[in-house]
Amino acid sequence: MEYIDCPLYEMARTTKTDYWNDSCSPDELSYAIARGAVGATTNPQIVLTVLKKDLAYWKEEIKKVVKDNPTWSEFQIAWKVFEMVSLRGAKVLQPVFEQNKGINGRLSIQTNPQNYRNAAALVDQAVYYNSLAPNIQVKVPVTKAGVEALEEIVYRGININATVSFTLPQAIAVAEAVERGLNRREKEGKEISSMHHVCTLMVGRLDDWLQIVANKEDVLVDPGYLHWPGIAVFKRAYEIYQERGYRARPLVAAYRHHMHWSALMGGDIIHTIPYNWQVLYNASGIPVTHTQEKPVDPVIVNTLYEKFADFRKAYDPDGMSIEEFDSYGATVRTLRGFIGAVHDLTAVIRDIMLPNPDVK
Repeated sequence: MEYIDCPLYEMARTTKTDYWNDSCSPDELSYAIARGAVGATTNPQIVLTVLKKDLAYWKEEIKKVVKDNPTWSEFQIAWKVFEMVSLRGAKVLQPVFEQNKGINGRLSIQTNPQNYRNAAALVDQAVYYNSLAPNIQVKVPVTKAGVEALEEIVYRGININATVSFTLPQAIAVAEAVERGLNRREKEGKEISSMHHVCTLMVGRLDDWLQIVANKEDVLVDPGYLHWPGIAVFKRAYEIYQERGYRARPLVAAYRHHMHWSALMGGDIIHTIPYNWQVLYNASGIPVTHTQEKPVDPVIVNTLYEKFADFRKAYDPDGMSIEEFDSYGATVRTLRGFIGAVHDLTAVIRDIMLPNPDVK
């Protein structure tokens, strides 16, 4: 494959940092792969966007699914379509997967966010997704049930991408669950060499949440400081992962400004970057340097720590118990968004299955 020289390709070529395309859109994936991307990801919001963007194509595919499954509900059709849209992206990544001998080239497909309280349902869906293509990585939310499911999914030999994750306690819980699953496999003599697990930290969504807290609680702080919570948490998580030798790999997600990329380069990490941000980064002229281990200004960290209880929960290794994950503000907001997108996707399917007779 011929690659196009640009900052993201330079980062992928000259440092330990990889990046993925934050969508399964074939066009966006082609752009990203040509510039060094080695993976991709989906969630209900992403799939809904991809579906609407190419609805003329997908409408015919959806009609075929409806015809072939006369007893299926609109919800069943919607999840089949979610799977089909995702697998189209996995197919685009297949050559990358083969070229990298399975180390890279995977498509992360998300489990149903409505099952965030049901470990057994998350495990069952992960097993099913893993059967669909050789280059699948399964996304599981870092809720109480999700942590329980993660260990079992890893034990079953499935590559995971922990999602709906924003805090250091969540990142540690993921890493420990992965270690338990891998240790169980090793004890039984099962293969682990092909397993490459990822823990996402949605840095921008943590920033969003603390901005909301500041507005709700009338906390006055330098507005520039609220660009740094997610970065500070990610850097601390990376440091702990390195110190403890965790075998999961940290991943950055949810970009709000260039520092979510430029302040997190050079380490053994992954970025999952939306297409629009890739274009901006590649045109930015920002130099590719090793910034991952450069600490956030202590004045900023100390101010955030003093002013925001929810930053302390996110930044301290023991800031939250696993039982508290489900009620953390960023978790609730993200789950609501993902579940809402499931309903929106189902509504698109409904309009195709049962076109509104009142509309011309």
